[in-house]
Amino acid sequence: MSRFKKKGKNLAKDLAMERIQRLFELADAEYSSNSARSDAYVSLARKIGMRYLVRFPRELKVRYCKKCESYLVPGNNCRIRLKGRYMAITCLKCGDVKRYIYHPTMASKPSADEPV
Repeated sequence: MSRFKKKGKNLAKDLAMERIQRLFELADAEYSSNSARSDAYVSLARKIGMRYLVRFPRELKVRYCKKCESYLVPGNNCRIRLKGRYMAITCLKCGDVKRYIYHPTMASKPSADEPV
């Protein structure tokens, strides 16, 4: 019987991840016309993630501020600076700074799939 519960739990997590990605797509589309609505989409995505214990992938994690739950758009409401091995993202709404590891050598290398 536990086998079925586990299968249902994985199905719920997959569905939650799809919803989170869709909400971030909607937030991206709505930001230019209504930034408050895009912030609401991010807040809803975070609630879904917390309820189903789903971790956000890195590309989504850098798109919102954990402190004020606003959707971040570089150049409009956040500033991105590369400091040595770190990428610092500053939210211009609340002033919170997030730092992520950044490898400039890894970013400039072409992958094995791409032609040179």
